[in-house]
Amino acid sequence: MPEEEFNPDEFERRLREQLATSRAAFQSRYKDELNALSGLSREEIDAISPGKTDLQKYDELIALVKEASRVNLAQADLIQQIKALGDVAVAIAKKVPSLAALL
Repeated sequence: MPEEEFNPDEFERRLREQLATSRAAFQSRYKDELNALSGLSREEIDAISPGKTDLQKYDELIALVKEASRVNLAQADLIQQIKALGDVAVAIAKKVPSLAALL
């Protein structure tokens, strides 16, 4: 499979689009939760899953909450989606008091 040629204009367009989406998410319904999740340290995340670093679940959780914020997802639906990510994502989410109260 040939490697796709880098297009700087397309890269910039995609980057601007992603930044706009992220900015909207951080200013929407779950902005406090996103800020709290983003503020977790690597040590806090590592402490959740001893013996392994599960940053992938952390990244998935951030992406989920961003999208939930962007589309104004109901709390019950957000919690259901977090639980679907698994135990590690739930444990990470519980580090955020407002999410912990819902879980």
